[in-house]
Amino acid sequence: MDLFPLYNSIRIAIISTILTFFIGVFLAYQIKKLPNEAKGVLDVILTLSLVLPPTVIGFFLLKVLGPNSFIGQTFASIPLVMRWYSAIFACVIVSFPLMYRTSRAAFENFDENIIFAGKTLGKSNTWIFWRLIIPNSKNEILSGLILAFSRSLGEYGATSMIAGYIPNKTATISTTIYQFWRIGNDSLAYRWAIINIIISFIVLFALNMFEKNRVK
Repeated sequence: MDLFPLYNSIRIAIISTILTFFIGVFLAYQIKKLPNEAKGVLDVILTLSLVLPPTVIGFFLLKVLGPNSFIGQTFASIPLVMRWYSAIFACVIVSFPLMYRTSRAAFENFDENIIFAGKTLGKSNTWIFWRLIIPNSKNEILSGLILAFSRSLGEYGATSMIAGYIPNKTATISTTIYQFWRIGNDSLAYRWAIINIIISFIVLFALNMFEKNRVK
């Protein structure tokens, strides 16, 4: 049994989650400081991918990153579609709202007096953010990371459009299940489906245990 889809899915999910962490946390913190009207508009824009069909996301990614697009022609020497790393673009977009929303909730509930105390002591905004805000928001941020990783690991619609299914090159667990089902190989499709279920169960079990320990 070729394990490349498992390896590829995990590395895509890890890289996507790291990118989503930095982008999601940064935007959540910056948007928290804006007026409520601006927050409302930006929230809708940034979380739109949460409700859009993945195929719609994949379609627009192809139009933006494809070889005939401006970005695609600019990076003509580095193909941005139909490569294993192409799936990272899709996973970041579909998992971003999960990281963004949990981070926003943490920052909104953060005690502003702690920030004022840090400034009174002469600490910089960067120091306050990384040494005070992030550590005190770690529970919500960790939950967002786990959810983002799970979403990236199971992503199919946008990934199948922008990365396709190429054995030992772009195949992921989700695209492999579809491919084996399409050709009538239900035995291997079941195997990969069970692997996906086991991984998802472990991740969600870890999240539930974390949530249970947090409320104690």
